Amino acid sequence: MTSTEREDVRRNDVHDADLGLRIEARYRHDWALFADWCIAADRNPIPAAPETLALFLHEHPAAVATQRRRLSAINAVHTDHGYPAPGRTETVRRRLDSTRASRLDRLGRLLVQRAVELPTTGWPSGLFGRRDALLLILAATGMSFTDITRLRRRDLRFDGDTLVVTTRSGERFRLLPDPEAGDNPAAAIYRRWAEIQTFLDQYPGTHLLRHHLTDPTEIITDPLDAEQGRQPLLCPIDRWGHLPHAQPMTAQSVSTLVRTHLSGRGPTRRVLPAPWQAEVATQIEPEIELDPGYYERGTTARSRDHEALEDLADVFDEIDARADALLEDLMGVLEGL
Repeated sequence: MTSTEREDVRRNDVHDADLGLRIEARYRHDWALFADWCIAADRNPIPAAPETLALFLHEHPAAVATQRRRLSAINAVHTDHGYPAPGRTETVRRRLDSTRASRLDRLGRLLVQRAVELPTTGWPSGLFGRRDALLLILAATGMSFTDITRLRRRDLRFDGDTLVVTTRSGERFRLLPDPEAGDNPAAAIYRRWAEIQTFLDQYPGTHLLRHHLTDPTEIITDPLDAEQGRQPLLCPIDRWGHLPHAQPMTAQSVSTLVRTHLSGRGPTRRVLPAPWQAEVATQIEPEIELDPGYYERGTTARSRDHEALEDLADVFDEIDARADALLEDLMGVLEGL
């Protein structure tokens, strides 16, 4: 770097010696205001939690344009130093835009109402009902559909009667008890879905789960181990009731379910009776002999299919792009409700 370039850096930037940061001159005033407040409030300015930034905006009221300028400065300092921008979270967006917050609160109440109406027992209606109810509760927070699909089982915990959800970016949503009724429907809904996943940890397969949902029994919940904690919170369910633990739902499927439940046209699934245990006979599979060319034909078929499907990656990329566009359109529709 030449002496002229070094002089430009000194003139345009300010070095925060306490934090080891270099701040561009245009962000100096707003960052200093935020950093000083964090020190006084005993909070970490970088990386700052979204709740910290939301509280800062609340305690420093100003015109919307001023608040947006402060957010830009704080976000820029974070991204310049390799941290996620705390201002690009639902918590802060609601604090900045009261009209949007009011609209999403109204939408959230409707989603919670739809969630508590879903079935919790019966096969397979209770299985789908428990999962979809939790999905709607999470969507009611304003969390993005993408963030919902990225949640793992370890990302939800209880703080007293409050259910706390932490997203991949570190944003925390606190689902509080109803101040009037005193209960917490979100907590009950989460427990019912966690019970399903705990049951499958102990008894993999759908046969016993089907009996459990028809005639529920008490499930003892143990702390999650590392592998269980990394499993997706919400999984797709096929028509036979299978839940692939390692496969999360897609943002497109989440948005579709939210839209159908909001419209009051949620999927109706016929309750099927659980078969008697005596009807499930143990059968001995007949021994099968494979002809000598079985493996060779299989290898040839896989090679042929690999060549035929080689271009599918581009097709899937195009599908993902269309799904993202549909998601943006849906968010616009939901915000207009």
